[in-house]
Amino acid sequence: MDRSHPTASHRRSHRALALAAVLALAPLPVLAGTPGDPLEKLNRATYAFNDALDRMLARPAAKAYVKVVPAPIRKGVSNFVANLTYPEVVVNDALQGKFKDAGSDFMRLLINTTVGIGGLGDPATRWGFQSHDEDFGQTLGHWGVKPGPYLVIPVLGPSDFRDAPAKLVDAYGDAYTYLKSTNARYGLYLLTQFNRRVDLLAADTALRNAFDPYVFVRNAYVARRNYLVHDGNVPEDNFDDPVSAVTPATAPDAPDPALGEATPAPSPALATAAANPEAVPAPAAAPAPDAAGTSAPAPSEL
Repeated sequence: MDRSHPTASHRRSHRALALAAVLALAPLPVLAGTPGDPLEKLNRATYAFNDALDRMLARPAAKAYVKVVPAPIRKGVSNFVANLTYPEVVVNDALQGKFKDAGSDFMRLLINTTVGIGGLGDPATRWGFQSHDEDFGQTLGHWGVKPGPYLVIPVLGPSDFRDAPAKLVDAYGDAYTYLKSTNARYGLYLLTQFNRRVDLLAADTALRNAFDPYVFVRNAYVARRNYLVHDGNVPEDNFDDPVSAVTPATAPDAPDPALGEATPAPSPALATAAANPEAVPAPAAAPAPDAAGTSAPAPSEL
């Protein structure tokens, strides 16, 4: 299955829409102590910290940015940020043996950096070079490394024992890593994380309507990563994560499905919807009760 996206600048916003689609279409029960989340108590504490930080700083700043800055400028910034991190896509294409994709992504990087004036524009898409979404966590998964337990990282958000250390490797593929100026390096890093939070504003409403935002974010993350690792070809009986494999019957005191508070784990079809949000209708509000005082997670790689 082709996982190409229309433009590199839309990769992060697709993730936000993917999260919203999963939250609306696949509400899951609150599972305590699931096999795939043995660190749930610690993860929930970290999630609460991230959520508080997000409500105080990141979300208000992102909303103000969207309100004040015109859409064409925001799109240029998003293109620029995507171009900064795009070398990691080219490298991981090659590491997975996807040399045709690596060639296409290298041409995108070259064209958008030069003709696109440092990545502010995206002429590569108009010229027929499709974008892809690869990282070192996907590369490890491609070669058989399992994700391991779910893990919430302070500030950065959802991850797992495979993807967390892989982020350090991916950092060497980001262009700003090689800048001599420390201020410029950290400034561009913060801009990258802030742009991701802006893209995640699209998921805020669905997340606020979630019965348990922590569980929704966890399962949305796990389902999407599984989809990406398998290039969209996820067999019915081959979900990597033990979290989504747990059904309500295996969890103590699980909500009664008759009350509309629990459904089976997400199917590959929902994972497909998560990675291709344009193929599904706009998500409706989740049927579960509103979780008062909750908001979107801190900036994360969903």
